Amino acid sequence: MSRTSFPFATDDISALARSLRGQLTTVDRLPGHVEILNMLARSAGCRNYQHFRAQAAAQDRLAAPPAADPVDHLKVERAARHFDPKGRLIRWPAKASDQSLCLWGLWATIPAGEIFAEGQINEILKSRHLFGDHALLRRALYDGDLVSRTADGREYRRIERRPPADAVALIQHLNARKMASAVM
Repeated sequence: MSRTSFPFATDDISALARSLRGQLTTVDRLPGHVEILNMLARSAGCRNYQHFRAQAAAQDRLAAPPAADPVDHLKVERAARHFDPKGRLIRWPAKASDQSLCLWGLWATIPAGEIFAEGQINEILKSRHLFGDHALLRRALYDGDLVSRTADGREYRRIERRPPADAVALIQHLNARKMASAVM
């Protein structure tokens, strides 16, 4: 059986001590575990320990951020290995799931809200990878619905979408690594 812990804090330790001392003088024997919990809870301004627990649980529920999608940190770590410290893609991953995650890393480096000629998007991608196949990356970004292009392929634009949780974690990791490498 797992136990839920409830943090206990007081604004005034002196008032806590006074309250505990007053409660201890009313008992003629050493109080038991539950009696001590109730005394501490009353010293914190609650009716008893059950009231204290209910208050703490309600506070946690109200203060808890909305449930976020879980992050597969191993997947993010595996994808991050395909990038150098400057955030450039070193190699194209063999696994499709790693490829799509790495594409999000590239997507984040394309300026939002701008229209690029094919030559411009090629230059952006050339500067963000080291294995010499910008056309593969451009097609993969298009096929993955991360960039749009006109029917004639002359203009490209980043598609604004909310990245999945794994992609957000990868983007944050790559940005942190870039910042750390820039300091060195």
